[in-house]
Amino acid sequence: MLAATPGRAPTSCDSNTDPGFGTGLVRGRAADVSFVLDQLPSKWDGSDVIDRSRIAMVGQSIGGSSAMATMLKDRRVRAGIDMDGTAYARIPKSGFSRPFMFLGSAEHVPGGRDPSWERDWKLLTGWKRWIVLSGAEHQSFTDTPLLADALGIEPLPGVLPAARAAELTRTYVAAFLDQHLKSQRQPLLDKPSARYPEARFCPSACAHS
Repeated sequence: MLAATPGRAPTSCDSNTDPGFGTGLVRGRAADVSFVLDQLPSKWDGSDVIDRSRIAMVGQSIGGSSAMATMLKDRRVRAGIDMDGTAYARIPKSGFSRPFMFLGSAEHVPGGRDPSWERDWKLLTGWKRWIVLSGAEHQSFTDTPLLADALGIEPLPGVLPAARAAELTRTYVAAFLDQHLKSQRQPLLDKPSARYPEARFCPSACAHS
């Protein structure tokens, strides 16, 4: 089962001393997801199709931010992906060992505008990946660019083409889920790929840009 919570990034800025809007928002999203996981296995007619041992959470923007927040509170979520969302939930200093992947735009390179991934990377003690897609922007991980293409809206110069962004996102998300929910090893996640040169593995291959 894939629990995903898409959303838009909040406009206010959080900090270590003033957690602010983002921290409260992801806390609420985490509670919502846990509620759904409580209800589905027992109160849904199709509950027999749910494998409770194979639950992951993937989201974009505040939905991605909520993935870690949920995993910190609910051990039923086995693996997670944050796609271009600021990491508002604070990982304890003892670390976090379940599989987690950051997949984002250039804003999230080491030394970039959002330092939260760099902060949390050091606290991820289990399987982890930090992948930045060259040319991606915040909406590249959604269907918005594809809809814009269909409407004839010209993309900004230098932005990853919509179809390619969708292909990259689907490919890396699917590989992550296959590896961590189906135990199917995915070499694509081990190192850069000549087929997908836009995908840079951080922190070593990501210069500040």
